[in-house]
Amino acid sequence: MKITMIGTGYVGLVSGVCFSDFGHEVVCVDKDPAKIEMLEAGQVPIYEPGLDQLMARNVEAGRLSFTLDLAAAVQGADAVFIAVGTPTRRGDGHADLTYVMAAAEEVAKALTDYAVIVTKSTVPVGTNRQVAEVVRKARPDLDFDVASNPEFLREGAAIEDFMKPDRVVVGVQSDRAAEVMGEIYRPLFLRDFPIVTTDLESAEMIKYAANAFLATKITFINEIAALCERTGADIKQVSKGVGLDGRIGNKFLHAGPGYGGSCFPKDTAALARIGQDYAVPMRITETVMAVNDAVKARMVEKLRDLCDGSFNGKTVAVLGVTFKPNTDDMRDAPSLTIVPALVGGGAKVRVVDPQGRREGEALLPGVRWEDDPYQAADQADLLVVLTEWNEFRALDLKQLAEAMATPRMADLRNIYTPQDASRAGFSAYEGVGRQGHGPQADA
Repeated sequence: MKITMIGTGYVGLVSGVCFSDFGHEVVCVDKDPAKIEMLEAGQVPIYEPGLDQLMARNVEAGRLSFTLDLAAAVQGADAVFIAVGTPTRRGDGHADLTYVMAAAEEVAKALTDYAVIVTKSTVPVGTNRQVAEVVRKARPDLDFDVASNPEFLREGAAIEDFMKPDRVVVGVQSDRAAEVMGEIYRPLFLRDFPIVTTDLESAEMIKYAANAFLATKITFINEIAALCERTGADIKQVSKGVGLDGRIGNKFLHAGPGYGGSCFPKDTAALARIGQDYAVPMRITETVMAVNDAVKARMVEKLRDLCDGSFNGKTVAVLGVTFKPNTDDMRDAPSLTIVPALVGGGAKVRVVDPQGRREGEALLPGVRWEDDPYQAADQADLLVVLTEWNEFRALDLKQLAEAMATPRMADLRNIYTPQDASRAGFSAYEGVGRQGHGPQADA
C-alpha cells in the first residue's frame, strides 16, 4: 500500500516510520523546510527511543521518504493520513481544527484518484464529517472516503505501542474504506491484535473517553495521596492494594505532581467543551481538570514548607523537567508551574534533565542548567525529584546529602523512601502521599 502522511510531528513521524516498517511505501509531508531537511539528513527532530534507527532502516530500504511537495506525495496514494496539530483554541477550550481543514482542502485539490483520507490527529466528534464536506466542496468530482484512526501512543514507548497495540480503532462509512484500512493494518491483524471498526463518531469519542478516563485515574490517586498525608497512610501501599483489583488495574495509579503532556490537558479540555456544546456537561472531567491544577499548586506549597516558608535566597536543584521520562516534551509539564514559582519566589534554581534542555531553555528562563545531579546539588538547600528518569533512580543519596548546604529532599515521584533519605543523611524528606516515618514502604 502507498501511504501519505501529512505532518511530521510526534504522531505523524512515528506513525509514518512504523507504517513503512510494516512494508508499506510511505511519504511524509511537512511545510517546514528545516524539518524536512533534517529528516532527509537522517536526523530526528523529536526524542523518542529507537525512532532514529527505525527511520534509518526504512529509508535505506526505500520504503520511507520525506518531502515538502504535498501534491506529488499524494499521487497514487491508497490512504492519506492527516496528522497535524490540533492545539487547544484560546478562549473557549475547543480543539483548533485550522490545520486539519487546511490539510484536507489541499489534499482534495491534489488527489487525482480514489483514496481514503484518514484523520490521525485527535479531533472532536463530528470532525471527520466536516473533513468530508471540505473535500467535497473543494473537489465535487473526487472519489474518496474519510476514516477516523485515532492514535494511542505513549511518548517514550510509542514504537512499542504502535507495533504491539492494545487495540487499533478505525471509524469508517463504507466497506471500501474498511478494506483499505484493513489492508494497512493487516500485519497487526495477522498477529491477533484487536482491530476495532466503528462508525466515525464512535472512533472520535473513543480517543477522548480513553484519555479522560486515564487523566481521571491519575487525578483520583493524587487526591487519595493528599488524604494519605493527613491520615498517616502510605500511597505506595494504598496504590498497590487498590491496583491488584482486576477491575481497576495498577496502571496510572502512581501519585505525583499532576499530569501534563500533549494529550491529557488538551483532550480533557476538548471533551469538556464538547459536553458544553451538546448540553451534556462533563462534570467529572471538568473536576479532574480543576483538581489537577490544584495538585500542581499543592506541590509548590510542599516545596515552600521544606524551604522554611520562603524560596527567597534558597538554592534548589530540580531533577527532571519534561512531563515524563523518555521524552523531550515539555507541554503542560508540572515543571512549568513549579519551577517558575521557585524562580518567582527568589530561589536560585539549577536544573538537570537528560532531554529537556532543548525546549526548556526557552520555557524556563532564569534557571541554570547542569550536566548531572551532583553538580546541581552542590551547596543546594533543597533537592526536588520532578521527573522519574532512570538516571535519577539509583543516585548516591549520601553523596548528594553531603554536598548540600541543607540536605532536604522533595521526591515528587516517590522513587525513594523516607528511610532511604534518612539513612543517607537527609534532614528532611517529603514524598507524595507518604510519611517520613513508620514501616518501610515498597520503593
